[in-house]
Amino acid sequence: MNPRHVLAPFREAVVDLGAVRHNVRHLAATVAPARIMAVVKADGYGHGAAAVARAALEGGADWLGVADLDEAIALRGAGIDAPMLAWLHDPAARFAPAVARDIDLGVSSLAQLEAAAEAATIADRPANVHLKLDTGLSRNGIAATDWAPAIERAVELERAGRVRVRGLFSHLANASPAEDAAQLEAFLRGVESAEAAGLAPEVRHLASTAAAIRFPEARLDMVRIGIGLYGVPPYGDGTTAAELGLRPVMTLRGRIAAVRRVEEGTGASYGYTWRASRSTTLALVPLGYADGVPRQASGRGEVAIGGRRHPVVGRIAMDQFLVDVGDEDVAVGDEVVLFGDPGTGAPSADDWGDAADSIAYEIVTRIGPRVPRTHLEPS
Repeated sequence: MNPRHVLAPFREAVVDLGAVRHNVRHLAATVAPARIMAVVKADGYGHGAAAVARAALEGGADWLGVADLDEAIALRGAGIDAPMLAWLHDPAARFAPAVARDIDLGVSSLAQLEAAAEAATIADRPANVHLKLDTGLSRNGIAATDWAPAIERAVELERAGRVRVRGLFSHLANASPAEDAAQLEAFLRGVESAEAAGLAPEVRHLASTAAAIRFPEARLDMVRIGIGLYGVPPYGDGTTAAELGLRPVMTLRGRIAAVRRVEEGTGASYGYTWRASRSTTLALVPLGYADGVPRQASGRGEVAIGGRRHPVVGRIAMDQFLVDVGDEDVAVGDEVVLFGDPGTGAPSADDWGDAADSIAYEIVTRIGPRVPRTHLEPS
């Protein structure tokens, strides 16, 4: 074995929990006095929900946010007792187990509001709800035409002790500054109507990471920090994590599985979409689209080996892909970094998103279960 090797796992996603804490602290200082909800849906955007949630809370987050009830109940099962909101529900969802575990429910319809009240009766405690007002994203949320009856019914149920309207929220489309401003104006009209009817929500929240940073008027009482928690810029305009004061949390890496010298004209991988234009060396990387490496980045992505970047060549396969390292001295067992902190010379998740005609959100969340997560604490 080559003595230069510092052996890492065959494939690995390293999750820097110190970076999570840093990102929360930095964003909390940016948006103060607004509170922070750390969004850890989709297994913490692929980083590991429970570990990231704990680090975010240690960094100063006040709330946790997830999409569905199973995610929330799993966090409670992991011993995490922070305020928590789940907002995307199966039409057949049973809310009582969540109410019993003190999980707040995002309510997007009158039917969900009634289901929350019914769950409160079963759990023998009021259901904490956040009414979601659709202000133009046209996904889930109470349609503007239904705001008045939903608010009226929420007031009745709150006075009856069956629900507590703890929050009002919506979600921006991030389409343009003017359209986001229009959504904010609509949301504030909804808040005014709710308060005039007798509701007194503890938190009003509208902004996710993008608006939390660049649209101060939208911060209100709390912001929901999703992708920024993981050190990924939300904008897609070339802004880097470093420029936003954020640190990338995930590094995806592996070890070179094979090295082969090939001559000019040699084809590589399926379909021979690439042929060597000169004598060169190919290194085999043992990750593929089964691990979340996008096939669309074939011939366009880059990796770092020994701090230097090299191009992916040929088609990315299910378990592996090839890198053209030219005449570099590489060997089986050398570390290869697909993405991580650009400050180390590695590509970023944004770079891979660009290579796949996608976004960094998709890159980090799609890393598959075959890739072990190593949660790294600062030394």
